[in-house]
Amino acid sequence: MENKAKTVINRRYQLQTLTGSAILIALAEILSLLPFYRFPWGGSIDLAMLPIIMICVRWGFGPGMLAATAHAIIQTLLEGGIAIGWQSIIGDFLVAYMVLGLAGLFRRKFVPATLIACSARFLVHYVVGATIWAEYMPESFFGMTMTTPWVYSALYNGAYMLPDMVMVLIAGLLLMKTPAKKYLLGQDL
Repeated sequence: MENKAKTVINRRYQLQTLTGSAILIALAEILSLLPFYRFPWGGSIDLAMLPIIMICVRWGFGPGMLAATAHAIIQTLLEGGIAIGWQSIIGDFLVAYMVLGLAGLFRRKFVPATLIACSARFLVHYVVGATIWAEYMPESFFGMTMTTPWVYSALYNGAYMLPDMVMVLIAGLLLMKTPAKKYLLGQDL
């Protein structure tokens, strides 16, 4: 009888994880379609990372990586037009969004989860920008003469990733001040 009770609890947990993740992934896709600002060569300032980080914080690394992978595939299909080849699609979409799942390493810790997820995503975009997108580097950017794609990539990708991270942190911390905190941190599980 005890094993049957454990099986029921495990199935209930799996169902909560699956349905909760599906709802938050859908919310992430909606938020990605409603950017505050979209950059001309890709990248946007929006809150789309927040639901994915929330999945990671609530359910941990495994479910978080699975959700981030699903989000990466959907982002590739929805926004794959801002790519210059298969390398860009793999780097700027699949890998860059999948690394958001690293936030799951910091289960129930929103701030470190957000910092690691955003930093990892920036790092991927930075390397892809400096290598794959290097030939498209303008002569000047933000009023500065560009001599190396590494500096250009840091400036370009930082211009949207830093505000993105700050907005996600602020929105998440505001949510932590509400009764929803126990659900966001998985304290109800």
